[in-house]
Amino acid sequence: MSGNDAAAELVPDPGNFDAEAFLNSLEPIGWKLGLERMETLSEELGRPQDSFATIHVVGTNGKSSVSRMIAAICEAHGYRAGCSLSPHLAHWSERVVVSGREDPQLFADCVKRVAEAAGAVNARLDGEEVTQFELATAAAFLTLAESGVQIAAIEAGLGGRLDATNSIDSLATVLTSIGLDHTEFLGESEVEIAAEKLAVLRPGTTLVLGPVSSEVLGLARSTAAERNCELREITAAAGAPEVHGIGGFQRTNFAVAEAAAGCFLGEVSRLKAEEAVGGLVIHGRLEQIGQKPLVLADVAHNPAGARALAASLPEVTGETPVIGVIGVLADKDAPGMLAELAGSLDAAVFTGLPAEALMAWGRPGARAWDPEDLREVADGLGLESSIARTPADAVARAREMALEREGAVVITGSHFLFAPGEVVDTTA
Repeated sequence: MSGNDAAAELVPDPGNFDAEAFLNSLEPIGWKLGLERMETLSEELGRPQDSFATIHVVGTNGKSSVSRMIAAICEAHGYRAGCSLSPHLAHWSERVVVSGREDPQLFADCVKRVAEAAGAVNARLDGEEVTQFELATAAAFLTLAESGVQIAAIEAGLGGRLDATNSIDSLATVLTSIGLDHTEFLGESEVEIAAEKLAVLRPGTTLVLGPVSSEVLGLARSTAAERNCELREITAAAGAPEVHGIGGFQRTNFAVAEAAAGCFLGEVSRLKAEEAVGGLVIHGRLEQIGQKPLVLADVAHNPAGARALAASLPEVTGETPVIGVIGVLADKDAPGMLAELAGSLDAAVFTGLPAEALMAWGRPGARAWDPEDLREVADGLGLESSIARTPADAVARAREMALEREGAVVITGSHFLFAPGEVVDTTA
């Protein structure tokens, strides 16, 4: 069924409209970069993203964490704040958080309104159709507007220049980090990738820059100068809050978020910022999802993310053995990830990724690393490993191993491991 067919079938019946089913039923065409469809859809909706101030968050890793932290800090200073995140773990409504909470019903109502607008837009476009990600992004903007937010952090989906989120008029841009990821779309080098992301920087605004290489730093400085932008460089996380469960990488994210929030607030109270961030639960970022044994979820999916996870794990698990549940998309650098993680794991259970989730979330034809190949890489690193048929089976096996060794479990490698119905019984 095509996206238009799905819209025609689901949208007209307001009594039975299911936003999750609708978004999942859209033709999963993958990434289709470009701004024309999104701009046309925004105009059809009355440009809801113009009703609140925005901070655009781009980068390779850390975007969701920084976005959540920016919103929390602004909220703590008396503003109604929200964020738009990408991707989600289990439910599309996770992509919009306002005042620290999701509102699935409001999000569903906005999806329906955007679907109706998309039908009108598709009728006018010459052979083009609004994509799944564009529709979800527009629904996020509409949800934020209907929630009455004054400021929102908007996380980019892929890159920046041609990403659907680049339809906002941001007061500041955050570049969290740069690593080699999505090279088929963004470029083969860190500088090429950074250029795509820095392209969202609006003239006369502010660029908040997280720790990056000297080459990317040079590009960021020259781009900011060319566009008459203030540059705020975050090179360390000194003074960030020492909060249990927040590792060094998250403390760096805090420093970046604090500087970004200051672009809107003018002055940030460190006490209010620490209290706001200390209470955050960020899905899939060293998130505790089970106990007896401790089960953690982290969506690290490239070597830089794996390195950050490895550095942060001991702060949560101490010296207890950790069993990894790992599944990785085939286009990711799994050997690089395992090289970073191996020293932090007692053993690993490798598994595939759910084909249904890959299809529903815009990755048609995508495949995962063969667990046998991952096991071969692990053997070369001296890491004990085994294979399970599904993520649920892998978690069950890892929990058994952790209980035997009085250890913990960390599930990592891909967002797609956390599809509904896959990771289960973590609290049994």
